[in-house]
Amino acid sequence: MSDEAPIAIEFHATAVAIDGAGILLRGRSGTGKSDLALRLVDGGALLIGDDRVRLELRAGRVWVGPSAEAPSGLRHRLEVRGLGIFALPGAAEAPLALVADLLPGRNLDRLPGPQSCRYLGLDLPLVMLDPFLASAAAKLRLAARALPGAIIPAP
Repeated sequence: MSDEAPIAIEFHATAVAIDGAGILLRGRSGTGKSDLALRLVDGGALLIGDDRVRLELRAGRVWVGPSAEAPSGLRHRLEVRGLGIFALPGAAEAPLALVADLLPGRNLDRLPGPQSCRYLGLDLPLVMLDPFLASAAAKLRLAARALPGAIIPAP
């Protein structure tokens, strides 16, 4: 067992787990992170953390978990605008498998090529989507289940 502390960063994002795969939802305040997370959890995902999460490099993988600074009483709770703060089914952590940039109202490429982003020295698949489209949660579940490398690029 190593005495070295894990490499970790705190990050403004929301994270869920779909079939055990961690999905990081990135975007500025008001871009739909919590709204999309609520729809994903309603469809069977587990909430890892809302608003702030921790990314940690362990055993050659990036893991996503709730912020170390978050009070335990707020873990697996989500602010639902207009209703309040609710406890949702949650996961303690998951290996990060996919990052989603949330770009509301943007005209996105219909058939984008493969994209990636880098965290803690590792490249991770990246998708971009409008979180407020009715199909956003279904698209993200589809992308998560297609990992790794099963998304067919445009000719």
